[in-house]
Amino acid sequence: MIDGLVAGRLYGDAERRIDKAGKAFTVAKVRAAAGDGEVLFVNMIAFEAALCAKLASLRDGDLLALAGRLTPRVWTDKQGNTRPALDMVAHRLLALHDGEVGQQRSD
Repeated sequence: MIDGLVAGRLYGDAERRIDKAGKAFTVAKVRAAAGDGEVLFVNMIAFEAALCAKLASLRDGDLLALAGRLTPRVWTDKQGNTRPALDMVAHRLLALHDGEVGQQRSD
């Protein structure tokens, strides 16, 4: 995995979910600009309660930056073209309208 920072716009609203063990988490998509006018979608998941709450307060199109662990992958669009994507386990969030939210990491 790669530790990284991704900045972009929230694509749709974040969605709160509950796993089989009853633990809450939040998923969202971020639309980030890649080179040459291309768009890269980042599929994000967050587990820390304050981070999940902050994501829930954001709306489609809000500017944000996320830091966390990235996993690169590819997907195929409706025309059969392969496209790059990233999966992220987010640890920090910075929204344009306020400050940083997330837990301190020691790794």
